[in-house]
Amino acid sequence: MNAHPISTAYIEANGLAFEVDMCGSGDKFALLLHGFPESKFSWRYLMPVLAELGYTVWAPNLRGYGGSSRPKERAAYAMPHLLDDVAGLIDAARARGVSGPVTLVAHDWGGVIAWTFALAGVRPLERFIVMNLPHPTLFARGLRTWAQLKRSWYVFFFQIPWLPEKLLLARNAHAIGEAFRGMAIDKSRFPDSVLDHYRKNAQLPGAMTAMINYYRANFRGAPPKEWTDPPLLETPTLMIWGEADSALGKELTYGTEDLVSDITIRYLPQVSHWVQQEAPEAVNAMIRAWIEGRHVPMAGLGGRLLIAERDAH
Repeated sequence: MNAHPISTAYIEANGLAFEVDMCGSGDKFALLLHGFPESKFSWRYLMPVLAELGYTVWAPNLRGYGGSSRPKERAAYAMPHLLDDVAGLIDAARARGVSGPVTLVAHDWGGVIAWTFALAGVRPLERFIVMNLPHPTLFARGLRTWAQLKRSWYVFFFQIPWLPEKLLLARNAHAIGEAFRGMAIDKSRFPDSVLDHYRKNAQLPGAMTAMINYYRANFRGAPPKEWTDPPLLETPTLMIWGEADSALGKELTYGTEDLVSDITIRYLPQVSHWVQQEAPEAVNAMIRAWIEGRHVPMAGLGGRLLIAERDAH
């Protein structure tokens, strides 16, 4: 029997209702932000580990995803609203008696939000864990290279009205499932049951447009100042990076140490963008060691640990 089962509840925050997976009852608070086209389900392997480490863990469906509120206007997905959502969820946890320090954990689009939130100092953070999403200043620099522009073609495609939705939802949202299994190196981690979850989420009324609106609302006009003129981030940060990411090049991580005063980076060779779902054993071991103040294990091919967790000191 799982000592730390995952339950689901609705939390009111920032004027919206968020569908939130919850695990653990510790005094410390961990808020987990998923990416595109994922959901709170992407954190299923990590949540019990954080609960065991003394956290109350919340993994919300971000606005527009799953059963969370789904504003229709494109502007509702602009960064200031997304930052307010994170602040509102932290405040809601405080209102429910979770008084300890906050750890923000994020992947992909959740990482865009989390980096901006941490750099802006919207709420105090004890720790920050980010997976396969670079510091926004380094990402912006990377977009000036042909190599990253080719990888990020979809960002520009998503600016087109209605056509991306039509293509992504065709054939029972086949392209959504293919985004996972097609990019994954270990495709066994994405059986039909997992792909069905993401395809069904994308097919909820209005969901696909909401998901794409993150790109439409945040890649036009002037970027946030935290992206162009960032302060030195002093929050202790762990970056975990699947090297076989076909959307974001490993070189986008180079220079992070100049922008974050306390940074630990671990790379997972032959692991894709979907790092916490494709190599959960390695990711969980790295996070556990980092939180416990031990040496963070390195990974070999396919995410296999080169230093076993029990031997890391």
